[in-house]
Amino acid sequence: MESIHASTSSGPGYPVWDAWPVNWSAIGVGALSALSSGLVFGLIGTAVSDGKAASRIVSWHDFGVLALVFGVLGTFFAFVIGGWVAGKIAGIWHAEPAMLHGAITWLVAVPLMLILGVLGAGHFFGGFGIGLSGIPAWVTPSASSATVDPSAAIAAKNAALAGLTALLIGLIGSAIGGWMSSGEPMTLTHHRQRNLQTLPS
Repeated sequence: MESIHASTSSGPGYPVWDAWPVNWSAIGVGALSALSSGLVFGLIGTAVSDGKAASRIVSWHDFGVLALVFGVLGTFFAFVIGGWVAGKIAGIWHAEPAMLHGAITWLVAVPLMLILGVLGAGHFFGGFGIGLSGIPAWVTPSASSATVDPSAAIAAKNAALAGLTALLIGLIGSAIGGWMSSGEPMTLTHHRQRNLQTLPS
């Protein structure tokens, strides 16, 4: 198997750097895998939490425990799956470029999640998808929505916190999933022990 590193020189006097090629097909499939897994986990979390995961978060005390568990773990494992799929399809043997593919999978999945949220499908991803949801353009505000809601600011803050948490958990999960796909030991010092010039055939 050929090395995944491509050395490039900018000319005399310039240091040689190693380029990591990006496999966009693997990343695309990984992003779809993360979204599909997140949808499954989100729907399960909504089903087992009596619908609390799909409501506004005005008070975290009202947020069901099962909805919280499925929101956190579901988001994490969905992106672990996405990063793992991307790394396996790309066939990467080293942890660093595999983690990079996992992180890029997250980068591709986030805009897709935002598009789904704008279209009104964000609540399908569970309670932590509320922060990425918006009101579809075709929905006409009702007369009752014109009244001032005193809890709107709190709900908006909690939704933003939930969305930010989901995004950060997803990024961590995608990087770990990519690392797992490489098959290398998940230790921070392994890169010092391996021989970068030899890869499994």
